Amino acid sequence: MIMAIATPSAAKAVKPAVKPQDPRFSAGPTRKRPGWTLDALSDAALGRSHRSALGKAKLKEVIDLTREVLQVPDDYRIGIVPASDTGAVEMAMWTMLGERPVIVAAWENFGQAWVVDAEKQLPLKDLTLLTADYGKLPDFSAYDGSQDLVFTANGTTSGVKVADYDFIPNDREGVTICDATSAVYAQELPWEKLDVVTYSWQKVMGGEAAHGMIILSPKAVERLESYNPPWPLPKIFRLTKGGKLIEGIFTGATINTPSLLCAEDHLDALNWAKANNGLQGMHDRADANAQAIWDWVAQRDWIANLCEVDAQRSNTGVCLKIVDPRVAAMSDDDQAAFAKSIVTLLSDENVALDFGAYRTAPPGFRLWVSGLTPLSDVQAVLPWLDWAFETQIAKFNKEA
Repeated sequence: MIMAIATPSAAKAVKPAVKPQDPRFSAGPTRKRPGWTLDALSDAALGRSHRSALGKAKLKEVIDLTREVLQVPDDYRIGIVPASDTGAVEMAMWTMLGERPVIVAAWENFGQAWVVDAEKQLPLKDLTLLTADYGKLPDFSAYDGSQDLVFTANGTTSGVKVADYDFIPNDREGVTICDATSAVYAQELPWEKLDVVTYSWQKVMGGEAAHGMIILSPKAVERLESYNPPWPLPKIFRLTKGGKLIEGIFTGATINTPSLLCAEDHLDALNWAKANNGLQGMHDRADANAQAIWDWVAQRDWIANLCEVDAQRSNTGVCLKIVDPRVAAMSDDDQAAFAKSIVTLLSDENVALDFGAYRTAPPGFRLWVSGLTPLSDVQAVLPWLDWAFETQIAKFNKEA
């Protein structure tokens, strides 16, 4: 039973008149680029082998266009791999770790997955874990460059990003493995600091699930060719043969069968980004979208950013927590139910879909607003959040 809170009743909520054109604010798979229709896939190499000349050409085009739009250095390899970002991260961990001490840093749910891999699955003998609660970054001072490092660039479920990569020495001895799935195409990636960068098509570029990307520095290639891990590797993790990198993986000869329909969809997104001011345009639109939310939050006392340090706030998955004292006085279960009621109400109104906080995060919301999201949709959803909060707080107090 929800306890009634002895506070003045909420002001009567005024229902907004304008809805977002597109109500999809999911953090993955995310919305498509503006104007997308199924016609964008009409040139897909359907019914063709991915080993055919046409199939390999399509996959190589994905790789080449990725390099161009993402501005990947010429001496870094780019590959399409199975199992989305998860497969790409675990491929790097299973093939590269174990030679030297390892540090894994995590501050939200998906980063914790790499902690589990390192601590429970891989038999790593020298492991240090750097963790922090939702809303915070861990202290990276334990990392001095002699260790291998696994970390996320942007906490997908916490809205907290690495804002400063200077803790990574350019002359490091270890390799850095960066899960960048909710940062890439939206935040600056300092390539000289990163040896393995992984992500999926389904995040910032609005692609379909199941395909991952892995980008390797020369140092990462050197590690792969000089180190043989002591544990067995499944086929989908094998990047070398006979002690040499399998170069075909980085020219379109994928390890397993990819979807050429999904590849066509990703090509469409890359070409759209290229035609709309490229990488800088993607960054600028994400920044403007996130800033609109931050400005709105700053003018309200019922909601706050989950991220505690302004410079570390994510510009892709903007995570918010409810701080109104009437909600704070509720039990944990009732706080979660209250936040969920707002998500349900705006879903029923077809205003905002799939924007609830991750299940292990504090009660609140996560609005995905990267560079494919029009600013007008972000601006339109904010008054609805006010309306939904006022409507539901009055309802919860009345029912108590």
